[in-house]
Amino acid sequence: MFISSAFAQTGSPFGGDNMLVSLLPFILIFVIMYLLILRPQQKRVKQHAEMVKNVRRGDTVVTSGGLVAKVTKVIDDDKIEIEVADGVRAVQMRAMVSDVRAKGEPVKEEGASS
Repeated sequence: MFISSAFAQTGSPFGGDNMLVSLLPFILIFVIMYLLILRPQQKRVKQHAEMVKNVRRGDTVVTSGGLVAKVTKVIDDDKIEIEVADGVRAVQMRAMVSDVRAKGEPVKEEGASS
């Protein structure tokens, strides 16, 4: 009644016909998600991989199950031997180490001459 039909049919002031303008909110959401979620997660994964790679004999570690143990032997790139209690040893996957609490000093191998 009060609005003429010609005025009611005008385009949006932001150029609604443009494809970029209609995709802009989705692009902004993706950028925000990348900056707030994906990028920090990638940093954490790199930091954990570096920590696990540097686990040595004598280090005190926390496993993903919550056990605090001491590394007694590095078996290979995937496994370490840990001592949970006096005389109780277990083989642990390196990837399942969640934290390194105390760095141990390098231990001399038995049989090495001084």
